[in-house]
Amino acid sequence: MSLTVGFLYPGYSAEDEYPTMERLLADSGRATRLPVVHTLMREDAHRIDALLDIGGPEVLADGARELRSMGVDAAVWACTSGSFVFGWDGAEAQVAGVREAAGVPASSTSFAFVNAVKHLGLRRVAIAATYPQDVADSFAEFLGKAGIDVVSLSCRGIITAAEVGALGREDVLDFVAANDHPDAEAVLVPDTALHTVAWLEDLEQRLGKPVLTANQVSVWEGLRLVGDTAPRPGLGALFAA
Repeated sequence: MSLTVGFLYPGYSAEDEYPTMERLLADSGRATRLPVVHTLMREDAHRIDALLDIGGPEVLADGARELRSMGVDAAVWACTSGSFVFGWDGAEAQVAGVREAAGVPASSTSFAFVNAVKHLGLRRVAIAATYPQDVADSFAEFLGKAGIDVVSLSCRGIITAAEVGALGREDVLDFVAANDHPDAEAVLVPDTALHTVAWLEDLEQRLGKPVLTANQVSVWEGLRLVGDTAPRPGLGALFAA
């Protein structure tokens, strides 16, 4: 039986990561549908006030009800910064709202990062963030609440998702590699606006350690919610574990 994991995605930047992941999953022999509902983004800005609006309860409820009408088996709010800026308790309330409106198990990209790190048995991570400093600091604080030690935090300072989504393969590989740390067991790349999933194997070969990226962990989290934890090749250490 084919399962369907639905994603709430703010605006338009790297939403093509989800059909790419759908094809890669099908190539591994376990097809899963990954439909995307675009949620309202009144302002494209990695700025705290704009992110609080992007992840607001009414915005997410509208999208979650659309996912419910599609008959999805699980729902994921696919926005890292639009979840962790609410803090741990706020992000939990956010997920609860999506769960209620969609009528299925739900999560968000921020919790997906936490669960992915724990799934791999890791504790110390480096963060290669496209965000401005204050937004990246909020992500590090969120991870700290889960007992994850951030040994290095680097910021690219990009304001808009549109600019992030335009970054190409070499730029992404160079940015992530430049912001690794010898004490880090993995590098986290927290922005669903960033294209990465076609280059997961390249990233891990370059760094010699797990690299967890936002759209990758979002899909993995959705599969976890529906009980599909079968190992899959070609999608990084997270999916191979």
